[in-house]
Amino acid sequence: MDAPLVNVGIMTGKALSFVFNGEYIHTESSSFLTGEQRALFVNGNIVYNGKLYKELFFEPASPQSSFDLKAVTIGVDFHWQRQEDQRFKGALNLVATNDGIVVINSIDVEEYLTSVISSEMSATASKELLKAHAVISRSWLLAQIEKNFRLGNASEKYESCHRDNNQLIRWYDREDHTMFDVCADDHCQRYQGITRASTEIVQEAVHETRGEILTDGESICDARFSKCCGGVTEQFEHCWEPVPHSYLTVVRDSKETSYPDLTDPIEAEMWIRNSPNAFCNTTKKKILSQVLNNYDQETINFYRWKVSYTQDELSELIHRKSGIDFGEIQDLVPLKRGTSGRIEELQIVGTRRIYTIGKELEIRRTLSETHLYSSAFVVDKEDIRVRIPQRFVLTGAGWGHGVGLCQIGAAVMGEKGYAYTKILEHYFRGAFIEKRY
Repeated sequence: MDAPLVNVGIMTGKALSFVFNGEYIHTESSSFLTGEQRALFVNGNIVYNGKLYKELFFEPASPQSSFDLKAVTIGVDFHWQRQEDQRFKGALNLVATNDGIVVINSIDVEEYLTSVISSEMSATASKELLKAHAVISRSWLLAQIEKNFRLGNASEKYESCHRDNNQLIRWYDREDHTMFDVCADDHCQRYQGITRASTEIVQEAVHETRGEILTDGESICDARFSKCCGGVTEQFEHCWEPVPHSYLTVVRDSKETSYPDLTDPIEAEMWIRNSPNAFCNTTKKKILSQVLNNYDQETINFYRWKVSYTQDELSELIHRKSGIDFGEIQDLVPLKRGTSGRIEELQIVGTRRIYTIGKELEIRRTLSETHLYSSAFVVDKEDIRVRIPQRFVLTGAGWGHGVGLCQIGAAVMGEKGYAYTKILEHYFRGAFIEKRY
């Protein structure tokens, strides 16, 4: 049985430059094309070779054909955002929208996975880690396609934001996309085509797990992953929609099975201010380089970290990011924490306004120029003058949402000799592997 195709949104642009390596067929005119191409966005249309189009579709003439896209932005809104030229296999679809030309790559799921694993991690990671990642990336992708189909046929509109005069509770998920299945950046899964040098071991990991997905017995698992859980994983519903997933629950990231109740503010503070033993509590460069690509390694403190702001810095930042003028910031109060200590609801207390924000990604975006490493943090107020702190110090744990597989923890497990099936059993309790094709 053939693997399904996935449509990946790569970028949106007003002027596109792309190169066909090998022959591509423009399906509307049946013409064969090679070499450099340009497309411009003018008055809601795509101008290509002197003609106007609403959509263009280019099919590879052979499996060896590929195309290069110039100046693709990666790491959107993250501290390491940058542009690079990228190379892709599969078909190229250009669609005119209100915002510009959307570039979509239609690709075989297994080809897509080979790129994702090389983009998300180093292609030199241990084979068991790569196999585990192939299974969860495949599961997550197919679960999103299923969910998209379900939402498209639902009678009620899907809501991921609740706002009133006192609070904004919002979560960000892949239903932000309507024109394609998934995007190519961290919002979904990093997919950078065949730009990232894949290796024989990556191809083996994908081939040896071909068609394997995680299931809870009824449906494909929505298998999430993040860089570093911080020692305990988070439950799905504390980060996204309030629907529990039996296999995305709290797990202590070590051989130990007991864990503190990090929804309790005292327990959470003790946990975050210390550095407990965990698989992901490592500074070994050999292991970290398996999970972190070169730009990720610009960050080294993620199991436990600190960020500090002056009063002026924090009040200006929150005003700019939230659009709300709080005046001077008096306090940041965690109202609700999840199972990993990540804050689900944070009350911002200012001299002009008190307001609550959530969930974790909304908090991370509001309190950083890009993203805080996580929302698992405690707050110290320093140099208080007339009830106004002049400095805030955030001490935090982990990198990312912490739900599902912890990539650094899984890398350590792979290095210790755990089989990929055992790694998956550790992070996805009660799920099992099924071969779908």
